[in-house]
Amino acid sequence: MLNSKTDKSERLFTEAKKYIPGGVNSPARAFQAVGTTPRFIEKADAQFIYDADGNKYIDYIGSWGPMILGNNNPGVLKAVQETILNGLSFGAATEREITMAKLVCEMVPCFEMVRMVNSGTEATMSALRTARGYTGRSKIIKFEGCYHGHSDGLLVKAGSALIAEGGSPDSAGVTENCAKDTLTAKYNDMDSVEKLFQEYRDDIAAVIIEPVAANMGVVLPKDGFLKQLREICDINKTVLIFDEVITGFRLAPGGAQELFGVTPDMATFGKIIGGGMPVGAYGGKREIMECVAPVGKVYQAGTLSGNPVAMAAGIMQLTNLKENPDIYEHINTLGEKLYGGLAEIVKTAKADCTVNHIGSIGTLFFTGGPVTDYISARKSDLKQYAKYFQHMLNNGSYFAPAQFEAMFISNAHTELEIKKTLDDAAKFFNI
Repeated sequence: MLNSKTDKSERLFTEAKKYIPGGVNSPARAFQAVGTTPRFIEKADAQFIYDADGNKYIDYIGSWGPMILGNNNPGVLKAVQETILNGLSFGAATEREITMAKLVCEMVPCFEMVRMVNSGTEATMSALRTARGYTGRSKIIKFEGCYHGHSDGLLVKAGSALIAEGGSPDSAGVTENCAKDTLTAKYNDMDSVEKLFQEYRDDIAAVIIEPVAANMGVVLPKDGFLKQLREICDINKTVLIFDEVITGFRLAPGGAQELFGVTPDMATFGKIIGGGMPVGAYGGKREIMECVAPVGKVYQAGTLSGNPVAMAAGIMQLTNLKENPDIYEHINTLGEKLYGGLAEIVKTAKADCTVNHIGSIGTLFFTGGPVTDYISARKSDLKQYAKYFQHMLNNGSYFAPAQFEAMFISNAHTELEIKKTLDDAAKFFNI
């Protein structure tokens, strides 16, 4: 698995930069934060991906989470192949949309109704608009370091690649008027939430949160934090929204809300709901979702929403997850081995590092001490992470090309891959 050739990837990147901003269609893919050339991927299978130069990598990204069954899962692939024979898109209602809606409403605790969209960004944007329409209020609370997509009102102290680039977490092109109704609290800090409610009590439509933050690296909620959010939202008649684009169907069949036993009013999902196809969804209580057009006055539409190919892939994947709890046992066991192993390595090496993880997702932070919020995550040594990333990549482990992201384990991974990754990590830390 040792990689030495990157000639074709380098040529492709040079050409791509002539026609695509930065040579990529999503910023993290540029590898700017890790100081090397992005690998152009040609194929994926099970727990591996292969680049244009023929290098093979253990895949710990899994298309940023949705490949929970493994890349190119045979069942999902077959469902897609059979569906495309009848057409790629109709722009009309299909029976598969009903099948999918019933399935996710059975699996997700807060879902009584659901609307399919085309991305996680579209899902969060639409959920917030719905919450505003339902409550008649204008302001929302988000948390520092939580990333909810790139709609204007949410690019305020956001996470993901915005942190790793080292600049302002706000985006150029977002006007003050767009951002003025976005209030920012500190993750895991109820005092900061309570202060915002005290000041804007009658004008807060929604609180949106990643129940497990995964876009400033993986940061877990403190005991009772999500429950306290539920309580303060109930008191103030504010809509609580869980952004489960990362955690949904990943931590449990019903997502983080099932795992932690806290039911939000609404939730949003991304690509995992379609087996990796471009798809998203938002849903929640019936009385809230019936504010959405054509029943209600909150407008949202999309030609490709509920696309038959995405629905077929998603139905196959989610049914598999629902009917096979051993999948979660397998990926969580491997998670304990990988992240527990990394924690032991950095402890033995006396390195200033911290490992946060839950189930099959985790992050190795290059900073000592606990990482519990945006401020503590920002203390990470990005240059050291870049060196670590390059070492692991050159030895065949494909991690997120930025410190402030998650690693993902799939059902296709085995103990052999975990052992190799840990052996290579140990070499980096000289133990």
